[in-house]
Amino acid sequence: MLLAADIGNTSITLGIFDEDALVEEYRLASDKDLPLEEYEVLLKSLCKDFTIDGAIISSVVEELTKKFKTAVDETFKLDAIILSTDINTGVKIALDNPKEAGADRIANAAGAYVLYNHPVIVVDFGTATTFDIVNKNGEFIGGIIAPGVNLQLKSLNKFTSKLPRIDVTLSSAAIGHNTTDAILSGVLRGTASMIDGLVEQCEKELGKKAVVVATGGYSGLIANYLKHPFDFINPTLTLEGLRHLYQINKLNIVSELQEVSH
Repeated sequence: MLLAADIGNTSITLGIFDEDALVEEYRLASDKDLPLEEYEVLLKSLCKDFTIDGAIISSVVEELTKKFKTAVDETFKLDAIILSTDINTGVKIALDNPKEAGADRIANAAGAYVLYNHPVIVVDFGTATTFDIVNKNGEFIGGIIAPGVNLQLKSLNKFTSKLPRIDVTLSSAAIGHNTTDAILSGVLRGTASMIDGLVEQCEKELGKKAVVVATGGYSGLIANYLKHPFDFINPTLTLEGLRHLYQINKLNIVSELQEVSH
């Protein structure tokens, strides 16, 4: 079985695949201070019912990458693949500087490349709200990065003297008649309006209508306020992209070994 791990700024998402099927999913806090041994204990506990014989990790938290890979390698006695531009990324990265591409965004682009028609725009709701765009030629050409829903709420509370920290819930109306409703409208409906507007601008630059895919925790909530609905909501797109990348890189390793043996 395959363990796919996506290390984000807020949480670590783990997916366990049996061939192409995602059979289990877990979420852990991205804790840079948690000792290596504690991560090993967590992995052993979460995966005790599975035989893990392969692993791939995407990470945007440098301080956690090596520690988590070591925990995975020691726990399951394997050599986990770290997603970077140094491996087969499954999609041509046509950025000004390909090495700038975040691992999670590469996984999104690779997953979208194999699962959907092109061009495709992936909107990922994480700590940041990101757009990852694959053009009609199947190239990952870049995207957009904006503050995520929780980051906006935290910033309003942290950098103002009177605005409270509130929990995310539905926005009942565009015009807020109290502070909480005004913040919810600004963040949730504002994010939806941003997405509507940016998708329109991206499609103009792409020269044709794109498939728009949403992933991440707030995709279903934001969908309530869109003028133009998402074509697909795929909460596990990043993990599915990692599964695909593991498979094509494993094939590369096998073919290289076969060449050496001959």
